Amino acid sequence: MIVVTRHKSLVEYLRQEGIIDDNCTVIEHASPAEVRGQHVVGVLPLRLAALAASVTEIPLDIPAELRGTELGIEDIRRYAGKPVTYRVEEMS
Repeated sequence: MIVVTRHKSLVEYLRQEGIIDDNCTVIEHASPAEVRGQHVVGVLPLRLAALAASVTEIPLDIPAELRGTELGIEDIRRYAGKPVTYRVEEMS
């Protein structure tokens, strides 16, 4: 499993919630090679999500005035929804 995010508070939240452990790889930007066949936690473009075995999103219902700002762990807790896992398939 790998995590794709640039948000340190989200990584902390994932660890505290037991979704990932301390050995989980965390990267800020994903390449096709890094996500191919992996279970990914984070948000990926569809072209990369189609390469992953699955993608788990932590939906964040962030108010407009906080978008684009760095959230703290308490903000993540306040706005995080239940994790949702997807499988994306390319349709040629």
